[in-house]
Amino acid sequence: MENLALLARFEAKPGKEQQVADFLKSALPLAEAEPGTIRWYAWQIGSSTFGIFDTFADDAGRDAHLGGEIAKALLASADELLAAPPVIDKVNILAFK
Repeated sequence: MENLALLARFEAKPGKEQQVADFLKSALPLAEAEPGTIRWYAWQIGSSTFGIFDTFADDAGRDAHLGGEIAKALLASADELLAAPPVIDKVNILAFK
């Protein structure tokens, strides 16, 4: 059962919004390749706020994702694409349907 999650939020630099959106769309195959990641959502609010919400059954899956290819690629591009470092919160899922 998925009872753990990550909520990552970040702001694109002005003029980099489409590049951030494209990056997130291109990251889907990386998420699909992670056996410990149960669900993975990339989202956008407004023109420049983006994020990822993903769920896990255990800490091992969540920790593997935090050290995985998506995180590495995002951090490698952060200075170019993001206005500030990502804010990443560990979430405990209380209920879901």
